[in-house]
Amino acid sequence: MAFTAALLGLVLAGCSPRVAAPTETYSSLATVPEKLGADGTTITVGNAHAPVTVHLYEDPRCPYCEEFETTGGGPELRDAIMRGQVKAEYTLASFLDDKLGGSGSKKAVNALRAALAEGRFAEYHEVLYANQPEESEDGFTADRLLELAVQVEGLRGRTFESAVRDMKYETFVKASEKAYESVGDTPHKGPGTPTAVINRVRIPADYSGVLYDATAFSNLLQLIRRSPEEWEGYVFPEDPAAPSLS
Repeated sequence: MAFTAALLGLVLAGCSPRVAAPTETYSSLATVPEKLGADGTTITVGNAHAPVTVHLYEDPRCPYCEEFETTGGGPELRDAIMRGQVKAEYTLASFLDDKLGGSGSKKAVNALRAALAEGRFAEYHEVLYANQPEESEDGFTADRLLELAVQVEGLRGRTFESAVRDMKYETFVKASEKAYESVGDTPHKGPGTPTAVINRVRIPADYSGVLYDATAFSNLLQLIRRSPEEWEGYVFPEDPAAPSLS
């Protein structure tokens, strides 16, 4: 299949396909549209008409999510969002609290939902991952989350502070965790974080290295823009010896 060769070649070699110019751009994350989906849990960031959709499943305490968001594909994703080429969807999990103890994930998810209510989700999401505590530490306390909110212009105010301290969006936190668990292969267990589904195709765990390589991830997004129908029909090789996207 020609697309298979193109996919592996472009991602591994670092070549970038030429694509059409976007029709809508944004000057910063502060100007990017964001909204809560009709399902009540999916948070969408970016141009609603973007040809590529990256759906991410993340837990705020997950160090692999932090790696993706800070040094992996995350910055490339944000750039593509601001160019109007891609929109991101987020399902926020909090299972690490039960695994490690504490409530930092739940508090962070609640705070992110409160930031969405203020139109500042994307900016605050970036700040939280840039300042993520060690996974073993329950570092996302209400005080810490409010302290970090100062880095987002216009976010910290009485409404946001009350929502963070009172866990206003606790129902959302629980529903979002259930939405994460519902897409796992095992009942009541999600697929792991971060998991990325791009234009309805999930990146398998064996190929997750592409999420942590900024150039490879950027090239993959561009390739999907160029050949969306072939991407949606793409089947990842099952042979573990096959070339990896990473």
